[in-house]
Amino acid sequence: MKAIQVYDVLRKPVITEKSTALQSSGKYVFEIAKTANKTQVKEAVEKAFKVTVTSVNVMIVKGQLKRVGRGTTVTPSKKKAIVTLKAGDKIELVEGV
Repeated sequence: MKAIQVYDVLRKPVITEKSTALQSSGKYVFEIAKTANKTQVKEAVEKAFKVTVTSVNVMIVKGQLKRVGRGTTVTPSKKKAIVTLKAGDKIELVEGV
């Protein structure tokens, strides 16, 4: 299996009202590569942000049906991960955005 790089696994942080509410309990949400698994996400977050990850929850978000004129199209599906950090750790890049 080919080794995947840190920033190939973590695409971008998800900044929504729900995800910022989760940050107070030490949980951060990232959009990740479709081929990434929980172990790769854990290693990538620990290496990129120098924190300790306690758990990773992964989910696939299906694309939505959108109307374009008379036709319809589907937005692409994506995969996201909710990463729980050890108590006291935080990711400054995402904090307070």
